[in-house]
Amino acid sequence: MALSLDREAYYRRVKRLYGNWQKGEDDYANIDAIVVSVGVDEEIVYAKSTALQTWLFGYELTDTIMVFCEDKILFMASKKKVEFLKQIANSKGSENANGVPAITLLVREKNESNKGNFEKMIEALKGSKNGKRIGVFSKDKFPGEFMKNWNDCLSKEGFEKVDISAVVAYTIAVKEDGELNLMRKAAAITSEVFNKFFKERVMEIVDADEKVRHSKLAESVEKAIEEKKYLSGADPSTVEMCYPPIIQSGGNYNLKFSVVSDKNHMHFGAITCAMGIRYKSYCSNLVRTLMVDPPQEVQDNYTFLLQLQEEMLKELRHGVKLCEVYAAIMDVVKKQKPELLNKITKNLGFAMGIEFREGSLVINSKNQHRLKKGMVFSINVGFSDLTNKEGKKPEERTYALFIGDTVLVDEDGPATILTSVKKKVKNVGIFLKNEDEEEEEEEKDEAEDLLGRSSRAAALLTERTRNELTAEEKRRAHQKELAMQLNEEAKRRLTEQKGEQQIQKARKSNISYKNPSLMPKEPHIREMKIYIDKKYETVIMPVFGIATPFHIATIKNISMSVEGDYTYLRINFYCPGSALGRNEGNIFPNPEATFVKEITYRASNMKTPGEQTVPALNLQNAFRIIKEVQKRYKTREAEEKEKEGIVKQDSLIINLNRSNPKLKDLYIRPNIAQKRMQGSLEAHVNGFRFTSVRGDKVDILYNNIKHALFQPCDGEMIIVLHFHLKNAIMFGKKRHTDVQFYTEVGEITTDLGKHQHMHDRDDLYAEQMEREMRHKLKTAFKNFIEKVEALTKEELEFEVPFRDLGFNGAPYRSTCLLQPTSSALVNCTEWPPFVVTLDEVELIHFERVQFHLKNFDMVIVYKDYSKKVTMINAIPVASLDPIKEWLNSCDLKYTEGVQSLNWTKIMKTIVDDPEGFFEQGGWSFLEPEGEGSDAEVGESESEIEDETFNPSEDEYEEEEEDSDEDYSSEAEESDYSKESMGSEEESGKDWDELEEEARKADRESRYEEEEEQSRSLSRKRKGPAHSSSRRSSHSRSPGRSSGPPKKKRK
Repeated sequence: MALSLDREAYYRRVKRLYGNWQKGEDDYANIDAIVVSVGVDEEIVYAKSTALQTWLFGYELTDTIMVFCEDKILFMASKKKVEFLKQIANSKGSENANGVPAITLLVREKNESNKGNFEKMIEALKGSKNGKRIGVFSKDKFPGEFMKNWNDCLSKEGFEKVDISAVVAYTIAVKEDGELNLMRKAAAITSEVFNKFFKERVMEIVDADEKVRHSKLAESVEKAIEEKKYLSGADPSTVEMCYPPIIQSGGNYNLKFSVVSDKNHMHFGAITCAMGIRYKSYCSNLVRTLMVDPPQEVQDNYTFLLQLQEEMLKELRHGVKLCEVYAAIMDVVKKQKPELLNKITKNLGFAMGIEFREGSLVINSKNQHRLKKGMVFSINVGFSDLTNKEGKKPEERTYALFIGDTVLVDEDGPATILTSVKKKVKNVGIFLKNEDEEEEEEEKDEAEDLLGRSSRAAALLTERTRNELTAEEKRRAHQKELAMQLNEEAKRRLTEQKGEQQIQKARKSNISYKNPSLMPKEPHIREMKIYIDKKYETVIMPVFGIATPFHIATIKNISMSVEGDYTYLRINFYCPGSALGRNEGNIFPNPEATFVKEITYRASNMKTPGEQTVPALNLQNAFRIIKEVQKRYKTREAEEKEKEGIVKQDSLIINLNRSNPKLKDLYIRPNIAQKRMQGSLEAHVNGFRFTSVRGDKVDILYNNIKHALFQPCDGEMIIVLHFHLKNAIMFGKKRHTDVQFYTEVGEITTDLGKHQHMHDRDDLYAEQMEREMRHKLKTAFKNFIEKVEALTKEELEFEVPFRDLGFNGAPYRSTCLLQPTSSALVNCTEWPPFVVTLDEVELIHFERVQFHLKNFDMVIVYKDYSKKVTMINAIPVASLDPIKEWLNSCDLKYTEGVQSLNWTKIMKTIVDDPEGFFEQGGWSFLEPEGEGSDAEVGESESEIEDETFNPSEDEYEEEEEDSDEDYSSEAEESDYSKESMGSEEESGKDWDELEEEARKADRESRYEEEEEQSRSLSRKRKGPAHSSSRRSSHSRSPGRSSGPPKKKRK
């Protein structure tokens, strides 16, 4: 596949380079031309020459010479590279494109001395400005015959060489949005590898007390980036290390990025780790110090280091000099901990981009360069040679602390951290317990178990314990942290929102005529007939001999009936009290006024002599026209309501280039017209355009897409591109926030005409064809997506649902497969589609989670409490654990309960009184064992109990009889009999006697007598209050609970 070159980016960047050169600041001032020559050297990873090439073309071009003159640009390269560069050589329509000089391409001859080409370039250099001083990158020295010949040629002509590394670095240091996206991705991958691989591995080593060399651990990190699971979905071929990871511990520390991990074993003290990952040529960097059982002094120094980094982020602002940033940090150290002044690292960071370390933009005491918005820095602060007073062994006595992040400089306000790896003491500290402490812990746990308590003290303060935690316990620990964060964030959010509450606007009053002169002067009005003014949508009716206008909006309905000789027209109006639905109160601007509820007109059906028509004809016409006007008005209102709140979109900028990414033969959902239509989807400069075969157009802008989803056809009958939009768009007279383009993959057909062998050739052929078709479609869609992502500079990224994590549920009427993506939970194959953005979710609550039920429900509560909660019903209980695991990995709080709750009521209560809600423990009321659970749920449960079980005293007595006869617990019988046998005032018979009698009665079959006897016994049981028989202890007062019977002591 031919490599593509981003022409727009090339022109933009060359223009920036020439712009800065023409301004003539710093080293640009005296140079007449720029020469950049790149040879072949496998050992050179970073060089200014190759960085400039990557910046301009997106690729490194070896054995290539670039000459930038005042009015022309010359590139000399091999035939293949010249073919590649032809994409930016001035073709038709781009002569001197954007004010950039024209390009001349020269093909390098392999076996010759290239004398002719060299002469052309020397000539061009001499003709540029004064033709004497040339700007070069003096540090870049490439080996090889070709480079030697060219350098000799330059030296022979006696050009004066000026090093322009620093000024070119300053030119390319400000990143464009596309570059920033690549750096964000690089930083995200670095964070993933650190969190999911390195930190976990160190935990395992400490846990198992393993002996691992620093160099081995560094190698394992390098191997980890070959595994896709650590790469946030990036292609492993686009990812590489910026430098071999540097892991140091045990007293030997050198806080630089030029060192390599030594072969010593890792010591369980302060472990510094520096790693940087390069994604599509753009670098990122991360430094952390993990501490095993750090003493308080070490923790204090580490906290101070974090404070310095915070201070530094505040200083990194547009327009500030680098030396000023350095000075500000040194001032903080002098004031607060002057003893650490000689321990701090010599510089505090450097600019980063295509090159890992930009030598001319280092944060130190001398650098006068100013920061600019869009620059990306690796900031690294550390203390070395610190003494640990509690250390006994030599390797414990000396330690270092080192932290670093990749940050983006903003206009004002602190710099943004791109490597989001937590770095507080609790996140990087590994606190272990001694064995005797562990034993105490175990004893304590056993004691607590005996007491029936479920809460236990954790053995570790961080993620791991000495003995491996189960997945459920890990989840619980994480959920506990999330619960606290959730309540705090929600409280803060609600207090900020307070006062921003929208006032519901009253419906606009429909006025027919602003003044009497606008009333039509029609004969019908003078004759006191009903007249309909279509222009102003008004019905003018005679009321007590006065022509009175009523706007069509005030009419609720009309009816016409014929009774005998007369026709009646009845007109009903809207008025307070008539059923209008929920917003009744807002519909009338002044509901205290006097309203007309209905008017009835009567006209004769008999023709009077001399008249051409019957009088009732006017009523019939009026009825028909009012219906028409009413229908037109309602349609228009409905359309306006749809348009209400629609955010005006920018216009689509059409790219007339024929090579636009395009997909043909797609269907759109929702349909534009009644029946579905095919069309094509094309990507332009700032958005997509779908054009149907009929010519209908639907535009979707990139900046309005919240989620772009690609649902492959694996296991599905359709292949889908789904766009979930930030703001709704209008087409087909309706508003839509979800638009998808799909094509059908296979057909579900059964051939009833054949009864042949199951391995029929035709069937096998059909299956083979379908497989090929699926593969073809998948490839076409993937190519389209890759081109679109390249076109938008990775601003628009398509997410693919993770089918393995999918689960069945019914968000609407039917059950479908819901699948998570990296930022949402979606189902695109069924209609209506289901898309929930995870960032908008506050928490998830599982309802009806009980052992005997096969399904449970899932309630999604949003951060915007005014938004209705989303319910997903009938999820199989087997999916509960995987869903919990997934939510936990996404840092989403979940709770579960056995009953269904009234969410409308709950959300209204929260919105009405957020302070009260959070004072009572906030969302902890959903926790099955949370402290807040009694306070909140208790109320709703007690209401249910009150409704379901509230017996009167009479019912108690009836129940008394039944419960006594049914009661037959042997253990309690023996207890009771021991205590009540000796009672002298016993009235009624003993249980044993009764049973004996029953046996006799059965034998003799005298059931009737027995029944009478049992009745008399039951009367006796309810007998005298002073009776102290065992049975009297059974009777309960209505206030008591129906618990087990109490024993009566003598």
